[in-house]
Amino acid sequence: MVRVKRPLPKDEIDEPAAKTSKLQSARRKSSGIEVPKRLTIIGNLLSCGQNEVGQLGLGEDVPEKTRPALVPNVSNVVDLKAGGMHSLYLTDDGKIYSFGCNDEGALGRDTSVEGSEHTPSPVDLPAPCVKISAGDSHSGCLLDDGRAFAWGSFRDSHGNMGLTLDGNKRFPIEIVPSVKFVDIDSGADHLVLLSNDGRVYTVGCAEQGQLGRVSARSSSGESRRGKRQLLVPEMVNLKRLKADAIFATTYCTFIRVQNGSAENILAFGLNNYWQLGLPKTDAPLFTPRPTKFTNVKSIVGGQHHTLVLTNDNKCWAIGRKEYGRLGIGEVENDVDALVPIETLNNEKVIQLACGESCSFAVTENGKVFAWGFGSNNQLGTGSDEDALVPTLLTGQQVKDKQVIAVASGGQHTLFVVKADSTKNGEPNKQNGGPKVAAADTTSKKKK
Repeated sequence: MVRVKRPLPKDEIDEPAAKTSKLQSARRKSSGIEVPKRLTIIGNLLSCGQNEVGQLGLGEDVPEKTRPALVPNVSNVVDLKAGGMHSLYLTDDGKIYSFGCNDEGALGRDTSVEGSEHTPSPVDLPAPCVKISAGDSHSGCLLDDGRAFAWGSFRDSHGNMGLTLDGNKRFPIEIVPSVKFVDIDSGADHLVLLSNDGRVYTVGCAEQGQLGRVSARSSSGESRRGKRQLLVPEMVNLKRLKADAIFATTYCTFIRVQNGSAENILAFGLNNYWQLGLPKTDAPLFTPRPTKFTNVKSIVGGQHHTLVLTNDNKCWAIGRKEYGRLGIGEVENDVDALVPIETLNNEKVIQLACGESCSFAVTENGKVFAWGFGSNNQLGTGSDEDALVPTLLTGQQVKDKQVIAVASGGQHTLFVVKADSTKNGEPNKQNGGPKVAAADTTSKKKK
């Protein structure tokens, strides 16, 4: 869904993020799952796709890029996320930078100066960050002390929901101050958090069942409790099971739980194309259901498809077939059970990513493959044609270089490419970028 950019209301300003309290300091010492370490491989930032609101970080004069292009004046990137029409990246010292659409506060910073939303600029947080997440109109992060923050807004079928009962939040606010978290992930309009003692919290839109704790009757926010049940984070009932991993896709949530000596994947949310790995249902699934997914390392997904990376670094797909988003070539029917992506069988894949109708894979040796819907040029292949199988990207900025991460949003894609090093092994910081020429803006409409 493409949103029309609106001017920032000058009177809508939040208070700065709270300082570290004694309670927050104590949480650093609490037992259970540990807060993850920040990624350490340093890279430069690339982008491709549509740039209507500056989500590529290439300034106001570049309407789109058909291949990955270097984002100037950006260095020391270790992680990244692409939202609906905004972008985030994380640096090696734990700082978050944002750029793109800020009509509902997804950038988490002041953009009252005209054009400032197009330039990557830092988000003010009270401690270094270890992980970031991004949805359609919201962003989130996990700090190194276990605090979780979010900003922006969730949306439902009626439009803007706000991030909390108080409305949009244009600056970071802490989510559930009394809990220490170890993971965070975003769907299009919901946020999932994992606590250090294995509990899962959800907040946001529930219309597709993605919160896993709200009934169909209450999912619209029109029940007696109104939107309180949606916009106040609460725990998902796991029936005494403990979770050790969470995965949010566009309209779905997956939870990895320990069940005795075995691991199980529970799922809830939209399932109209088998994307939960469960028998197809016209109505969303509003409570956790066990799937047959096994040996799971990570799960990602788009609007109507899901990809699974297993612990042996193999890739599997399930869901809707249109535009080639599954990466299995021309098939007659949608896929109702996980199938291997055979083109990648000889590759050791370390990361998968999805846009709404497209998919990406990064291999251990730094290659990046793309497939699916191509009309927004977010595949980075140099063409707006759909790709039915994983296609190796060979643009100048990725050829013979090591891609270490990829993230895809509504109409754009971001890449981290390992930075060149000097003779003494220190990272060679990017102080500028090439002059970027405007690209051909011709594109086809989505089928």
